[in-house]
Amino acid sequence: MSIAVHLYYTGKNGSARRFAEEMERSGTAEAIRQAPGNELYAYFLSLSDPETVLLIDRWADQAALDRHHASDMMRTISTLREKYDLRMRAERFVPDAAGIPASDAKFLRA
Repeated sequence: MSIAVHLYYTGKNGSARRFAEEMERSGTAEAIRQAPGNELYAYFLSLSDPETVLLIDRWADQAALDRHHASDMMRTISTLREKYDLRMRAERFVPDAAGIPASDAKFLRA
């Protein structure tokens, strides 16, 4: 069962965007993508709030997420969060076993 975590990084004067750019440029984000059990690690910019960056982080299961949290990579991430003085909020999601209902699926364009 996959676990998705949405992390909203908020800073000042573009610091959240610079954090995400450094995560990408340094290879840290790519290293996380290569970790066993990682299914998605992607940053998104908010059009309505330029001081917030969304990270969608998805793992195969809780064990994979726990390994990530225990890894040296978390020390790197924590250091960068401090460097850019970021605040965070998180949302956690697990798959709906029933899937997308037909009443919602009709609004999707594949």
